Amino acid sequence: MPKMKTHRGSAKRFRRTGTGKLRRFKAYASHLTGKKSAKRIRNLRKGTTVSEADMKRIDKMIP
Repeated sequence: MPKMKTHRGSAKRFRRTGTGKLRRFKAYASHLTGKKSAKRIRNLRKGTTVSEADMKRIDKMIP
């Protein structure tokens, strides 16, 4: 059986943590930021973990 290929788009967007969880960046911070508060923009900079509901699907993309 051939090797599974890594989904390159997913590989650029997600990073695996030491415990095996997946890290992701938050959306809505790249443009149209004038109307958003500084606190909101600051909080969008921080990464977060992928939800359990999406974990199985993304795990297949990043073997």
